[in-house]
Amino acid sequence: MNEEEIIDAEIVPVDPPAQPATIFATITSTRDAEKRPIVPAYLRNREEARQLGGWLARYGLHVVVYHLTRLPKYAAKLIARAPGGVLVALVAALSWVFDREATPLRLQAVARGHVEEYLKLSKQRNVRVKRRGALVALGVLALVAVTVVAMWLPNWVQGLYVAVLVVVFGKLGTPQDRRVTDVATVRASAPPRLTSEVVTRALQAMGIAAMTAKGASIAYVAPITRDGPGWRADIDLPFGVTVADVAERRDRLASGLRRPLSAVWPEPSLEQHAGRLILWVGDQPLNQVKPKAWPLAKTGTVDLLGGAFPFGTDQRQRPVMIGLAETNALVGSLPGGGKTAAVRVLALAAALDPYAELRIHEHKGSGDLSALERCAHRYVSGVSDDKIAETLASMREVYAELEKRAAVLGKLPRSVVPDSKVTPELARSNKALRPLVLVVDEAQEVFSHGEYGDEAGKLAEAIIKRGRALAVIAVFATQRPDSKSLPTGVSTNVGVRFCLRVMDQTANDMILGTSSYKNGIRATTFTPRDKGIGYLVGVGDEPAVVRTYYVDTLEAEKVAERARVARERAGTVTGHALGEASPLTPEASLLEDLAVIFATITDERVWRETVVELLAAHKPALYARMTPDELTAALRPLGITPGQVWAKLPDGTPKNRRGISRADVTEALERHRREINA
Repeated sequence: MNEEEIIDAEIVPVDPPAQPATIFATITSTRDAEKRPIVPAYLRNREEARQLGGWLARYGLHVVVYHLTRLPKYAAKLIARAPGGVLVALVAALSWVFDREATPLRLQAVARGHVEEYLKLSKQRNVRVKRRGALVALGVLALVAVTVVAMWLPNWVQGLYVAVLVVVFGKLGTPQDRRVTDVATVRASAPPRLTSEVVTRALQAMGIAAMTAKGASIAYVAPITRDGPGWRADIDLPFGVTVADVAERRDRLASGLRRPLSAVWPEPSLEQHAGRLILWVGDQPLNQVKPKAWPLAKTGTVDLLGGAFPFGTDQRQRPVMIGLAETNALVGSLPGGGKTAAVRVLALAAALDPYAELRIHEHKGSGDLSALERCAHRYVSGVSDDKIAETLASMREVYAELEKRAAVLGKLPRSVVPDSKVTPELARSNKALRPLVLVVDEAQEVFSHGEYGDEAGKLAEAIIKRGRALAVIAVFATQRPDSKSLPTGVSTNVGVRFCLRVMDQTANDMILGTSSYKNGIRATTFTPRDKGIGYLVGVGDEPAVVRTYYVDTLEAEKVAERARVARERAGTVTGHALGEASPLTPEASLLEDLAVIFATITDERVWRETVVELLAAHKPALYARMTPDELTAALRPLGITPGQVWAKLPDGTPKNRRGISRADVTEALERHRREINA
């Protein structure tokens, strides 16, 4: 097409024509507009309202007791100042009687030589003096009369009368620049209010080119308001700028706002476009706010399948509730970030459900979860190969428990389990379906173990996938979130995720989920001072910055003791908590033990019952309690599925039962060794 053809070409409009505003469109836009809450957020949340009410009560009690203890001091001040107050009252009364306030006017009349004006003012003064003098005389007589009457009244009335006089005249005798009472509280100076001018200046100083490009605009979609102990601003960023761009430069934003880094929290609004920024700026840095006590530290219980329990507080100091029903949890951070403290809160909450079976496996070896030993059905602490093998055996037990629970659910009528999952009512009525909580702290020690890691990863993935509907809850915590230390099958299937400080994008997304870093949810922005602060995903509609409640070891002991008492009353103390010797002390994997068993027999295919008996004879401490169904459950993650085996009973009767073959064990063992050496 040449230049003339281009000029003569018809220009086709591409923008839709402007539509006139209609009543229907106005009503629709009004209907879809975001409605501001009528009741404040701190009153809509029952737990938050309870905490606010408790704080007000404690504050009021503090002020009352503070002043009550200083009543003698206040009384002494008033008594000492009362004579001065009498003098002040007398001078004020005389000044009022003799019309001292009009004296300047009379003097001015004299100075100007206005005789008539002066005579008029003098006459007016004489009238006022007579009237006011009479009123003052009546007042004095009334005071004397009341005093005389009070002398004939009971002692408590006389004391009250004298106290009133002392308070009145003592207050009159107090200088204006001094107080009678002391100050019960000292308020910190409030930081400057957040304004659109300050926020806009800070955003434009972040070094984002699109923020300051020609035609770029920063729009505020709602007024900047107080939101808890801080300010909230809802902002539409310029076209092409995302919340992730701002979150990546959070330190620059804090610098532009002239606020500490831990007080500035840019967040995305997942219900809106990627350029909608929710900026919350606290009055104090979050890492300097005094941590709140765990609401369950002294009283209360937990129903794991029926509700949520307090886990921490957000930037606004509002309680954050977390529920583990039909889900699992993953906690990750660098060493010293507060990971174990977060796991301790989750484990203690599980212990406070007296019907939950608790399995605690702590592979730091420092005893951070030792308080729960008195409540745990299984308890492991240490990092040696034997301890990791115990955890593996415990996970095998849990996997076998899935088979049992699935069988129990399958036998129940559909009217009892319409959704084929364990309900709170069903868990309370059926002992076989009570909650089971598997806690593995420092899980990287298990998953990266050369001999047991592969099997542990497969078991963990199976437990996470299937346990959700069977009241089996898994909690894993790691300080090394990488592909080797945290299997993909675990990290991608966990529902609740809590990520404290990590170093890079890979670790961030391993814990919080793929693309979290890209979407502005970045635990890499936390500093060493932000201990216990992390991003919580999977609880609310949006990711939240949460500071976990801190329960120290002494408090944990008290909570665990209370949980133990509740379990004793409910009759649910089992396993390790009863002092039973743990059968979980394997020295080799199940495949290795099966290879030893088949080396001692000539049969190529053996019934499960026979295998269990031989395993129990080989290692009674480990396999004495194993059932054929538990053997099947333990073999499934290893790639072995028992099949039909034709053999004879001891009396010679032929029988067809499920069993395993030597070839399957040999193949699985070779495959397992190849994967370890790969």
